[in-house]
Amino acid sequence: MTLPQTLMIFGASGDLTARKLIPSLFNAFRKHRLPEALQIVGVARTPLSDDAFRERLRVAAQQFTKNGFDAAAWDRFAQRLHYRPGDASRPAALEESFRALEGGQPGQRLYYLSVAPELYVPIVEGLGAANMTRSHGEAWRRLVIEKPFGTDLASARLLNQALGRYWDESQIFRIDHYLGKETVQNILVFRFANTLFEPLWNNNFIDHVQITVSEEVTVGSRGHYYDSSGVLRDMVQNHLLQLLTFTAMESASRFEATSLRNEKLKVLEAVRLPDEQQAKRQLRLGQYEGYRQEKGVDAESRTPTYAALELHIDNWRWRGVPFFLRSGKAMKRRLTEILIQFRCPPHLMFPLPPGVSLQCNRLAIQIQPEEVIHINFQSKVPDSKPIELRPTDLSFDYKKAYPDKPIPEAYELLLLEAIQGDATMFMRSDEIERAWAILDPFLNAAQSLQPEPYPVGSTGPQGADQLLQATGRHWVSLGE
Repeated sequence: MTLPQTLMIFGASGDLTARKLIPSLFNAFRKHRLPEALQIVGVARTPLSDDAFRERLRVAAQQFTKNGFDAAAWDRFAQRLHYRPGDASRPAALEESFRALEGGQPGQRLYYLSVAPELYVPIVEGLGAANMTRSHGEAWRRLVIEKPFGTDLASARLLNQALGRYWDESQIFRIDHYLGKETVQNILVFRFANTLFEPLWNNNFIDHVQITVSEEVTVGSRGHYYDSSGVLRDMVQNHLLQLLTFTAMESASRFEATSLRNEKLKVLEAVRLPDEQQAKRQLRLGQYEGYRQEKGVDAESRTPTYAALELHIDNWRWRGVPFFLRSGKAMKRRLTEILIQFRCPPHLMFPLPPGVSLQCNRLAIQIQPEEVIHINFQSKVPDSKPIELRPTDLSFDYKKAYPDKPIPEAYELLLLEAIQGDATMFMRSDEIERAWAILDPFLNAAQSLQPEPYPVGSTGPQGADQLLQATGRHWVSLGE
């Protein structure tokens, strides 16, 4: 017998549900990947009928669904959508209506917390107190929780302890949408399904690594939230450190949750923890001009909107290879990229013109806005005497290579995996806590640093350039 299956979205009247969750579920429905029994229930305080909820989401789906909007398919999909007004922190009052939707029999439930972080613990405790968290055989219960997972190590531990009172770790799916991006997952395929690159993926051949997440947008309407968070908490602790683990990890024995997450944790555990003085030397902060005039931002705010930092991984593979991470808002261009800077040849037999240095090989994995892998190497300019060298690119473009395979929204993959119980691309509690342990020294150092102003539309503050220049290196420009 097929059990009832329900995805319950707490905070369903919010922006995430309209822009990401429902369009992603609709795309999965169109591909016939949603379980036949799955019903989707939105929960929020806003009083809405089922029909009003469906119509609101129809408008959003028309705007945000990729690859066109299919009205007939939406009408079929919308029959799965339901709405229950109520206080998410008091879910016991909703239990009767949930059971009615399930036909009175035990069903499989996925609770999705699309709410403000301060509501995580009240909702989790409410679900636990109402005995709504315990699995009963095949009638499983799972929880998807959005970032931020705390604001530092101490708060992350408290949150994990609160979750652990009512949930087993195997039931918890901490979501970071970056892990659902096709190009992020392709890092593992690129490294571990090819023999060409892995022998070079170590400190014998790699000089340093640059990981960049730059955004053109300003904080916009998120000023109140962002001013209490800043770029270190909003981007570095989660997205950039996740990209670092995929870049630096060893091969897992199998592509499954335990093996993969164990290897990611080993990378984080090998990251050297600086003391506060070292953290100050390894950190540069910036704030875009006009940030303090944004709505919801303190007029005297010292919250950084840009950060660049240097990390070191103390293990056999990466000893001596610095990892430079940077992220900022109001930048020159939108770009998420991992750049591997290889060492130069130990000897070059070709004479270079005076004042010209060799551009050593680079490998760039671009995650957005385009999903591309570039390999940069030297070539001979035709008919040049003496021989003239010029950097040349080899490129792999996802869209050109797979024109009939549109790249799905990251949430589409992650929602399906949570429904299926596959935690491979979700974060574990020990991984979260170690990431905060890495970031805490930089957060402490940031309290005594004044962010350097930088113009909107620039590549960031000059201090970030000096961070690399002090080591004889330089950032690859956002325009290169």
